[in-house]
Amino acid sequence: MKCKLPIREFLLLAIAAAGIQLAALAPAASAQSSAQAAPAGPAIAAKPVALVNGAVLTEADLVREEYAIFPYARQHNGIPKELAPQIRAGALKMLIFEELVYQETLRRKMVVPAAKMQNAEADFRKQFATPDQFNAFLQAECGGSRQVLRDKIRRSLLIDGFLRAEVENRSVLSPGEARAYYDNNPVRFQHPESFTFQTISVLPPANATAAQLKEGRARAEKDLREAKATKTAIDFGLLAEKISDDDYRVMMGQHKPVPIDQLAPQVVKAMLAMKPGDVSDVIQIEQAYTIVRLDEHTPAGEAKFEDVKAQLEKDLQQNKKNQLQAALDKKLRQNAKIEEM
Repeated sequence: MKCKLPIREFLLLAIAAAGIQLAALAPAASAQSSAQAAPAGPAIAAKPVALVNGAVLTEADLVREEYAIFPYARQHNGIPKELAPQIRAGALKMLIFEELVYQETLRRKMVVPAAKMQNAEADFRKQFATPDQFNAFLQAECGGSRQVLRDKIRRSLLIDGFLRAEVENRSVLSPGEARAYYDNNPVRFQHPESFTFQTISVLPPANATAAQLKEGRARAEKDLREAKATKTAIDFGLLAEKISDDDYRVMMGQHKPVPIDQLAPQVVKAMLAMKPGDVSDVIQIEQAYTIVRLDEHTPAGEAKFEDVKAQLEKDLQQNKKNQLQAALDKKLRQNAKIEEM
């Protein structure tokens, strides 16, 4: 499994051209990024992490899955330590699930039509700007074997085809299902006044001395100058990743909509005087200092069905998918022999 192609990513390789590099499939031109995503050396890459009915899943497979789950990994030069355990656990579970699905496709003697294989191979080759890039990838990931690559492409297509039949197609909403949910769950669509924003924070030690507090304030003022110089949410987010002390730095400082009654009065006062895109001055909350970039201020109210229909349909369908996939995972595990290492 040295060249495992994540099924959620294989048919979306064109995204890489827009700047999102896929850990398992990045062209050789992105050697530095690929190096960050790959395990350190052949011994670690080949290290078993699980056995699924005798099939060996390796550390390299697991790292690729982790990077698929957490696409910000390259910006952080890896998976943040505080998120690593849960991301690794989720990646291993998905890795085992994919292997179980693949084994089920073999048990059912499923095949990939020749024309579909040819198209998939051609699409894959298009991701590389030059033959040299493709050959470098082939050597690094597949030992130079085109047949190994074909086998992995076929594997991905078999898994995708199976999941499309067993999960995707069965999760399609019936007509009127979203409207019925909206009508039967009015409370969900009533929302309080809220703010969506990003933060950069300086957090002195819990028992900070006067000198440490003074140092924290000075650092916050320095951070403020840099924050005020940012032009976009992305600029602010990249800065937050680099200098912020709060946990939201791993999400580019981004906070989802927060009800006004869950925010410190100082923060509310500052944001009420701001418009989207504005960056606040330094706000002191007890011994902490924070800088806020306002994204959106949403007044209290009730969302109209027309305004939430698209997202509601997406959420309901995703919920169906999750339920179907969980049931499928449980079924496939019933008689499987799985050993995690």
